[in-house]
Amino acid sequence: MKLHEYQAKEILKRYGVTVRPGKVVEKKEDLANAYEEIGGGIVAVKSQIHAGGRGKGIIYDGEDPSKSNKILEGGVKIAKNKEEAIEYGSKILGNYLVTHQTGGKGKKVLKVYLEKGTNFVREFYVSILHDRSINKPIIMASSEGGMEIEEVAAKFPEKIIKIPIEPAIGMMPWQAREILYRLQVNEETFKSGVNFLLNLWKVYDNEDASLLEINPLVLSAENELVALDCKFSYDDNALFRHPEARELRDITEEDPLELKAGEYNLNYVRLDGEVGCMVNGAGLAMATMDLIKHAGSFPANFLDVGGGANPTSVANGFRIILSDPNVKAIFVNIFGGIVQCDRVANGIVQAAKDVHIHLPLIVRLKGTNADIAAKILSDSGLSIIVADEMEDAAEKIKQVLNKA
Repeated sequence: MKLHEYQAKEILKRYGVTVRPGKVVEKKEDLANAYEEIGGGIVAVKSQIHAGGRGKGIIYDGEDPSKSNKILEGGVKIAKNKEEAIEYGSKILGNYLVTHQTGGKGKKVLKVYLEKGTNFVREFYVSILHDRSINKPIIMASSEGGMEIEEVAAKFPEKIIKIPIEPAIGMMPWQAREILYRLQVNEETFKSGVNFLLNLWKVYDNEDASLLEINPLVLSAENELVALDCKFSYDDNALFRHPEARELRDITEEDPLELKAGEYNLNYVRLDGEVGCMVNGAGLAMATMDLIKHAGSFPANFLDVGGGANPTSVANGFRIILSDPNVKAIFVNIFGGIVQCDRVANGIVQAAKDVHIHLPLIVRLKGTNADIAAKILSDSGLSIIVADEMEDAAEKIKQVLNKA
């Protein structure tokens, strides 16, 4: 579960991580008061959306940039006075921000964050996340703050510091000192910098974060490390330990179809292709998505209906897939291991009648009673295209899309 920057910084403050005073604003008429409340002077006016690259983004007056007017360059602006803060905030609020992470369309900005300006002399990058290759958390740091970490990795791989953390022990002071030493932080900052990093680890560990990223982490003119930005995501599997965190969820930032799938207990991720997928098992789902690309198209979604596929879960899966206007065909690829294929076939036939599928439907069932399932589908009277092997399914997908 992702948090907005202002929410993440409230958590950082609780753990003693240094951040600047700020105020979140949802209405344009509140911008002036917010500016005064944080002390005036130079302030940063920041769009609050769940996407990176806000500073390099563009504000439009509509969701589709090709059909909208450009309002402002940059979703993060530095205002020198109250008038500029009000001007920038007014142009950002209620409009749409397009960044390299918003998928070509804009995200509506419903909140802006006014933050007291910081006079800094250096920028760094620091993050804590789980490294699956070693099954441990790692802390990553770089002297190239303000840049996307992928860009740093491509241009300056030698400038990325990675230190694994033993989860049973946590980050040790010597590890914090090593990071600061390798970042060449000055002596005046060293002691407070160690506490800063150790507190950052406490946030990650105690709050069950899946990602904690500070970019940029800056060294102020007063030799103090300050978290100038913050990306924070809770591990969904640990949210039961943080019931208070559920109130921080912003469903306006989530895909409506993914929210609906969650209500049906389906594992669904929306993509930008044209073939809707319904599969049981994550591994088979990934293979199915590769198959669709092999067929010359792109998957419209990842949808795992689980090992016990039944008429209800299949029908709900169809409803989700059909709600995506980009879908031109549906491919159901089920392996009957836990559940027998004939039961799945009966479920597909029943669901297809209940939901009224108006798109080409290709079905491949393999496993227990697959031959019986194929006959059930063929005798259903529905326009179901039955596929046998994966190559056969790929060929049938090609044929369907060529006709479409």
